[in-house]
This record gives sequence, structure tokens and C-alpha cells, in this order.
Amino acid sequence: QVQLVESGGGLVQPGGSLRLSCAASGDIFGVNAMGWYRQAPGKERELVAAIPSGGTTNYADSVKGRFTASRDNAKNTIYLQMNSLKPEDTAVYYCNADLVRIVDYRRLKLWGQGTLVTVSS
Repeated sequence: QVQLVESGGGLVQPGGSLRLSCAASGDIFGVNAMGWYRQAPGKERELVAAIPSGGTTNYADSVKGRFTASRDNAKNTIYLQMNSLKPEDTAVYYCNADLVRIVDYRRLKLWGQGTLVTVSS
């Protein structure tokens, strides 16, 4: 079974930092693009950072200069370092991956289970 497992959410004060992780596990042939999304209460899910398998990461304007996404291809893992957090960053954060599984070489687009980030004093 191929899946994405996230970790690292929690409660943080405004101005604080958190680091999220997302690991793809299972019988994976290869991973293409990965990304971070978030969904705040009452709002639609939005892209936070798009991380291609090669090339430049693209960020939402609202997080540029504060969030940094990175990728470890050897571990099929991505990270999201979030600094200078604001109350409006409060949301459930999801990772997403475009990958190919070994069993049938089928291309899949998977979502992680989500991790809650709450920014509040």
C-alpha cells in the first residue's frame, strides 16, 4: 500500500515556527511533483508550495519569505519550514504527491491525512 504520512503540526504563538514533514511510503517506483496545501475553516483548500521533482519551488504569495519547502528525494519526503507564523496561517495542512507505484506502474495522486496548525496566543 502506498501512502503519505504527515507529522509536525501543533499549537504555536504568533511569530513562532513549526516544521511539517510528509513521507511517501510503500512500493513506489517514482515520485514526481509533491506539494503542500492548506484548508482554513470555512475556506477552500489552497496551494501553499508546489515542489517539482526538479526545478524551482513555487509559493503562494501569502507565505513567500516566511515558509520554505524542501525535498529529500532519497527518502521520498518533503518538509515545510514555517517561520513568522500568523493567526491567518491557522489551517489543516495537507501534502500531495504525484507518484507511480511498482505493483502495476499506475500513476496515482495521493493526499496525506492532514495535520492541524493553530497559531494563537
